Amino acid sequence: MQGSAGSPVRAVWTDYGGVLEVPSTKVTVANFCGKIGISPQQLLTAMEKVAASYGVDLLAPLDTPLVTQEEWSAQVEDVLRADEGVDVDLSDFPARWFEGRTANEPWVAHLRRLNAGGVFVGLMSNMVPAWDAHWRRVVDPEGLFKELVMSFEVGSRKPETGIFRVAEERTGFLPHECVLIDDIEKNCAGARRAGWHAIHFTDPAQAISELDALLGADRPE
Repeated sequence: MQGSAGSPVRAVWTDYGGVLEVPSTKVTVANFCGKIGISPQQLLTAMEKVAASYGVDLLAPLDTPLVTQEEWSAQVEDVLRADEGVDVDLSDFPARWFEGRTANEPWVAHLRRLNAGGVFVGLMSNMVPAWDAHWRRVVDPEGLFKELVMSFEVGSRKPETGIFRVAEERTGFLPHECVLIDDIEKNCAGARRAGWHAIHFTDPAQAISELDALLGADRPE
C-alpha cells in the first residue's frame, strides 16, 4: 500500500445521495410520495417491512443487491396494499425517483478543484444497480472521480467495514489517508471504525471548510 503511518489525508471519498445532488433525500422522498399519493411515513414503513423480511436495513435489499428493482417495487406495493389499504404504482421507480434532481454544484465544483490540484477524489455509494444510469445523468463522473466503489458491485455497503477495505485495496491508500464525506452519521461512524476520517455533510460550505482544514489546505472560494 502507498503511504506511511504519518501520511496526511490523500484520498477524498464522497457519498452520492444527499451530497452530490439536490434536493436532499428527505425532500426527494416527500416529492416522490406526493406524486404517488401516499405519505413519506407510509412509504418508509413499507420499505422497512420489506427490508426486515430479508433481515437487512432499509435499502440493502436493493443496493447489495438481494432482489431486483422490479421485485422490490412489487413487494413494497403489496405491503402498502395489505397494511395501508392503498394501491400505488411503483413501476419505473428509478426514473421517477430521480426526476427533478440536479447536481449540488458548489460541492461538485470543489471536488473538481481538488482533483485538478492532485487530490484523489472517489465516489463511494450505497447504489442500486437500476439507478446507475440515472445518477450518471445528474453528475457526470468522467473527469471527476478516479475510482467508483458501489455497494451493488462489491457486495458490501456503508457502514460495513468491508466496503472501506475494498476502496483501500483498489487504490493503495491506507485507512488514515482516507476521508468519507456523507450525509448519514452512521456511515461516518462506520468510516471511523474502519480507521478513516469522516465529515458529516450538512451543506457544501460546511463540508468544504472541514475538508480543507483536514487536508491542511487554504482553498478560498
